[in-house]
Amino acid sequence: MRLELSGISKTFGAHRALREVSLAVPEFQSLAIIGPSGGGKTTLLRIIAGLETPEAGLLCIDGQPMSFSQEFLLAHRRSIGTVFQAYNLFPHLTARENVVLPLVKVHGVPASAAHEIVDTLFERFQLSGHADQRPAELSGGQQQRVAIVRAIAIKPRFLIFDEPTSALDPEMTAEVLDFIADLRGEGRDLIIVTHNMGFARQVSDHCLFIAEGRVLESGCSAELFSRPRHPLLVKFLAKVLRY
Repeated sequence: MRLELSGISKTFGAHRALREVSLAVPEFQSLAIIGPSGGGKTTLLRIIAGLETPEAGLLCIDGQPMSFSQEFLLAHRRSIGTVFQAYNLFPHLTARENVVLPLVKVHGVPASAAHEIVDTLFERFQLSGHADQRPAELSGGQQQRVAIVRAIAIKPRFLIFDEPTSALDPEMTAEVLDFIADLRGEGRDLIIVTHNMGFARQVSDHCLFIAEGRVLESGCSAELFSRPRHPLLVKFLAKVLRY
């Protein structure tokens, strides 16, 4: 997978979330985006996901320029799997129904085929015993695993994760991170915003450090974490890796 950004800018009121971000990310399978809160990483992720429109700039994914017309963005959003920090499951539906519903209503999969897809994925990812439970009956880790299965059920071009473990306790965090690492091991393309530096280093092959609305450092994850160059990245890693 490849990303090319040229002059991407985004403001929210008086806040400049992204400031003319330009870079080319070479071929990668798993990209981690790290940085301090409010630095612009989630905004960039949402633009890549087609959930935000920049005021200026160009974005290409695998050499294809993104149009920010409503028609293009709708098709784009349907082609990728997105997982947020809030699980976004319908509380009145069972785990199975939460995955079947978008397959049928959004992607036009026949109901019988959708149920077969869900049964296969739930068995594969050890969720079969929870298929008929509603979100309130599931642990946070189980809810997030259901959300991830919902994202991969559509056979997406790539997967996007926005702080997928921020609402979880340490045990559930490890469970979900192992789950995502397994997806990477299957060869799926991933883009991940995370505050978990150990996970970012382990699961990604390329990393972006974003602060103050700019990409201040970009490179091979092993190199970026072991030999950070930008003073703000050095300070950031020293702070977050202290304990």
